Amino acid sequence: MGKPVVAIVGRPNVGKSTLFNRLVGKRVALVDDRPGVTRDRREGDAHLLGLDFKLIDTAGFEDEDEQSLPGRMRKQTEAAVAEADVALFVVDAKSGITPLDEEIARWLRGSDTPIVVAANKAEGKLGMEGAMEAYTLGLGDPFALSAEHGEGIVDLFDALRPHIERDEDAEPERQEEEDPFKPATGPLKLAIVGRPNAGKSTLVNQMIGEDRLITGPEAGITRDSITLNWEWQGHKVELVDTAGLRKRAKVDDKLEKLSAMDTKRSIDMAEVVILLLDATRGLEAQDLRIADQVIQEGRALMIAINKWDIAEGASALFNGVKAALEEGLSQIKNIPLFAVSAKTGKGIDQMIEAAFLLREQWSRRVSTGELNRWFDDAIDAHNPPAPKGQRIKLRYITQVKSRPPTFVIFGNRLDMLPASYVRYLENSLRKDLKMGPVPLRINLRMQSNPYHQRARKAGPPRSERST
Repeated sequence: MGKPVVAIVGRPNVGKSTLFNRLVGKRVALVDDRPGVTRDRREGDAHLLGLDFKLIDTAGFEDEDEQSLPGRMRKQTEAAVAEADVALFVVDAKSGITPLDEEIARWLRGSDTPIVVAANKAEGKLGMEGAMEAYTLGLGDPFALSAEHGEGIVDLFDALRPHIERDEDAEPERQEEEDPFKPATGPLKLAIVGRPNAGKSTLVNQMIGEDRLITGPEAGITRDSITLNWEWQGHKVELVDTAGLRKRAKVDDKLEKLSAMDTKRSIDMAEVVILLLDATRGLEAQDLRIADQVIQEGRALMIAINKWDIAEGASALFNGVKAALEEGLSQIKNIPLFAVSAKTGKGIDQMIEAAFLLREQWSRRVSTGELNRWFDDAIDAHNPPAPKGQRIKLRYITQVKSRPPTFVIFGNRLDMLPASYVRYLENSLRKDLKMGPVPLRINLRMQSNPYHQRARKAGPPRSERST
């Protein structure tokens, strides 16, 4: 099943090609002040705040004989509208509604394709007045837009979303076409970090089956981050051993500072980070600081307790570390925890298998349709507060990237939304959509289009108001 199709229609020179270029992300369609530059239908893959669709730029609609060039161009436009899931009717807000706009509106009302109306070139006071005039076309609520300046994109998303998202769940393969949603392919980039002498280099040697890295009882042997190409059960891994990280206050040597900076760069380049603990020392405050740094960088984190072969009171130690992690890293629950032995190889296979699964969760993309169905249910279950009697309106949510999964919530008065409610949404998102123990980022974006509020206050034109 193909992508949903959106056809841009309108009279010549209303900015259809400028909008087309903006949505496909590159200058594909020629743009000029002269009317009639676009003649043939032009198609492109568009991406709009998590929505993916095929976009068709059509020639300016002109009322001419079918055998003439403008008439044949109009036939192409009619074919595009018939093919589309929704037609985006663009008018010029600055010049206002013309007789040709009204003619196009009559034709569109007779088609079976849903129509949304965009009043383009709506920047400035004159453009806003022209946008209000578009109500007279009788095609529902128009929204203001400036394709040239990128204004009104949120309202464009809002208008197209009901006609596009219904097909998203049928196309899981689209994830691989989206630039912001990189699929979990290629070697697993796995970094091992921890305090000095936790056994990081010994663990790497055990993994690759050779004494590739220098080890010993002295702390701080490893200075540079060492990357090794390794293969685990047929799967490629880029394995990075890093220098031990001590408390910042104890680091006064220039070389050690450089090693710490190199370790931080390795964390930033990794997909999954294993924080290695020393079973003979348990979980210390510095371990929690390192873990928090990994999470703040947006990397997927897992924790391994090394030297398990010589641990005393193993069961109590494991449960104690698990409880301390729940309390000290409350932003992410159920971080994978493993008991391993770099000396004997115990637990390593299970740990690496979990690392591949964690990368899949870290790379996950949720379709806009599934995401907003969850969003509506979450709000119904627990409405946002109304500070000082002012209602906070949450409109919708979209995922803007993965690795780590990052979401944007659109709405009004979001500067008044308590952090506790955002945490509620994050915890609910993680639980209901099974996002796993990976960092999630939720950003808030308020409606910035001044027409949005003005149109709601003004309502429909006088002729449409009830008396």
